[in-house]
Amino acid sequence: MFYPYYMYGNSSYSMIGFILVIGASLLAMAASAKVNSNYRKYQKVAVNCHKTGAQIAREILDQNGLYHIEVRQVAGNLTDHYNPSQNVINLSSGIYNGTSIAAAAVAAHECGHAIQYKVGYTPIKLRNAILPVANVSQYLGWVAIVIGMATGFTDFAWLGVLMMCAILLFQLVTLPVEFNASARALVILDEYYLTTDEQPGAKTMLKSAAMTYVAGVLQSLMSILRIVLILAGGSRRD
Repeated sequence: MFYPYYMYGNSSYSMIGFILVIGASLLAMAASAKVNSNYRKYQKVAVNCHKTGAQIAREILDQNGLYHIEVRQVAGNLTDHYNPSQNVINLSSGIYNGTSIAAAAVAAHECGHAIQYKVGYTPIKLRNAILPVANVSQYLGWVAIVIGMATGFTDFAWLGVLMMCAILLFQLVTLPVEFNASARALVILDEYYLTTDEQPGAKTMLKSAAMTYVAGVLQSLMSILRIVLILAGGSRRD
């Protein structure tokens, strides 16, 4: 026996799932607001070494024998990222040209990712292996869920849930990658670039940025759990 989507909607399971998703979304919004608040705060605090994010990134890369990796300026705010396929660290204007604690922390963090690739950090290898599957699952998973619930073919919806778990796995593996990059960054910053008074600011900046990834994991988990609860609620009608 099957039930179209609208017949799942009245389930108390569905309401519980909805509440969980809203809670996770609010947490993600709070995490994003926190990282932006800390960025604005520490963007105004200059480092005593008076070096820009670009200079710090270049020096860290050279110290680790990564001479082939370029440091480029890109548009946007907090659009910083390391592109391993192009061997480029992209830094937003405020980070590239900035001489602040925020600029130093973000630049060093992105270099941390480059160092991970050099040393063959296991979680980043695992993340890259999962990435193709996660990219496909991101779209096909929801398609399967919507079609399955709309038509009442529950098994098809469960297949979609299974595919969505690949995205959750990718996000979970991303957590140690991000935390490790920040840990590497802080060691380097503390040794070469920041004074004792400046170190807590960099740590706070990177910690708040990492929490956005934690919130993202919870958001995905709650979204999947919501679908599971809806499907489970529908199965109780059988």
